[in-house]
Amino acid sequence: MPPASAGLDGIPAGHAPDGEPDHEPASTGQVEPGGNAEHGRTILLTPASQIRMRPVAWTWTNRIPSGALTVIPGREGIGKSLTLAWLTAQVTRGVLPGRHHGTPRPVIYAATEDSWSQTIGPRLYAAGADMNMVYRVDVQHDGGFDSLTLPRDCTALGREITRLGVALLAADPLLSLIHAGIDTHRDRDLRTALEPLVNMADRTGCAVVGLAHFNKSASPDALNLITGSRAFSAVARAVIAIARDDDAGDGSCVMSQAKNNLGPLDLPSLRYVVESVEIPTDEGPAYVGKLTITGESDRSVADILGDGAGDGDTRSERDGAAAWLKDFLIAQGGEAAWADVRKAARAEGIAERTIQRARTRAGVTVERHGFPSTTVWCLNPGHGTSPVTPVAPQSRQSRQLPERGATGATGPEVASLPIPDHGPSPH
Repeated sequence: MPPASAGLDGIPAGHAPDGEPDHEPASTGQVEPGGNAEHGRTILLTPASQIRMRPVAWTWTNRIPSGALTVIPGREGIGKSLTLAWLTAQVTRGVLPGRHHGTPRPVIYAATEDSWSQTIGPRLYAAGADMNMVYRVDVQHDGGFDSLTLPRDCTALGREITRLGVALLAADPLLSLIHAGIDTHRDRDLRTALEPLVNMADRTGCAVVGLAHFNKSASPDALNLITGSRAFSAVARAVIAIARDDDAGDGSCVMSQAKNNLGPLDLPSLRYVVESVEIPTDEGPAYVGKLTITGESDRSVADILGDGAGDGDTRSERDGAAAWLKDFLIAQGGEAAWADVRKAARAEGIAERTIQRARTRAGVTVERHGFPSTTVWCLNPGHGTSPVTPVAPQSRQSRQLPERGATGATGPEVASLPIPDHGPSPH
């Protein structure tokens, strides 16, 4: 039995899975070990002056840090797995704004809930991933195969990441990789799995991105909605929350930076749609969802979650406000200054918060005109028509892909990202 202070498989708490300290002591300037060693443990003190400082490196500029854990939580059925497939495609093509832009890099994709032949492979192909640079991960054990398990497999996983130069470890979902003996609702227990993972990420420089689910609670705070212990959001350096925007009218979803310990938090939210696409297989066509980012969103995930939490107005009030807003802007020639919209809405007894929430549903965009600039609300005449085809359930796919690697070396070409690169990458 390991000592009481050890974690699963005898890994000391706060240490890397191979038993080395989180930060290797400097070769010079180190204070001599003090005190008596107990159970093989010795206190090592390293002056801060001997620790090499370095800038933050970003796999996705200002959104996903390299060498750290990022969690992407959301409710079911809104494209979380498609988001991870999209990220994988961008990294393997070298088109994601960040340190690897222009240099395609391998990705290890750890997934346990979906079939690789029917679901994961087709999603990656449809997203445009270089299929030769995406690695499914299995663990050979006692003559058979097992799933990757944390923290037990962290050391071996780190060696493979270093050997291949892997830039992204995609965990779909993160919870399924945690050892069954760990209570994921207990903060201290969960940390015994997550902390060795982030130590491995720090040593290799690989970004770890894991999917998580929202619980059934009603809250505008995405961090409070992540199923399991608070350690998921506490250990993660970044959290990108996603939610469907029912007010948009086109089935689109929004992703927002809910946490960012290493970079700015006031990043613009992004809007995406999911469409059903056909891909070729050796047995005929298959149909799968594909995520496309359409641009920035004026509504954040916090706004959307606030709607569901009953924060302020009701849906019927927003519907009425959206109808009024359309009529008002049409009467003004299709656009009006925000100050005039707010004044007219107040005269009609419509609260400012309600009219703000109704704006997306009404198909109104915000622009800035003149100098000094004035905020103008503009009616989009094409609002209400959606080019997006609903995604058919996986069970309705009429064909399957062979189990291993018959989709070819590459998928469809990926279009340039319609998103800005906010700030320079440090690498």
